[in-house]
Amino acid sequence: VQLVESGGGLVQAGGSLRLSCSVSGSIGSIVTMGWYRQTPGKQRELVAVITSGGTTNYADSVKGRFTISGDFPKNTVYLQMNSLKPEDTAVYYCKVRRSWGINYWGNGTLVTVSS
Repeated sequence: VQLVESGGGLVQAGGSLRLSCSVSGSIGSIVTMGWYRQTPGKQRELVAVITSGGTTNYADSVKGRFTISGDFPKNTVYLQMNSLKPEDTAVYYCKVRRSWGINYWGNGTLVTVSS
């Protein structure tokens, strides 16, 4: 199983980016798909998650600016990021949880927001 993220890059404050994460390989039934982020010296934190039933949850810091969506039959998850701020700068990781609580992580994609 491999998770491949794309869509990161450099953007000015106030701009937008769309991250994508595709899962390849035989993963079975996916329960949730989500995005996390990490900056140097800090713990990885939840950004947004979506369940197979369509329920979403967001970190308070991104509510109203970021939108997560998932295409579960295609094992793909997206993160639309609008009104980006310099404090959103981080490496963004995709995480997929399948049945039995097994988690898979991508290698991360860097998002840099300049002021």
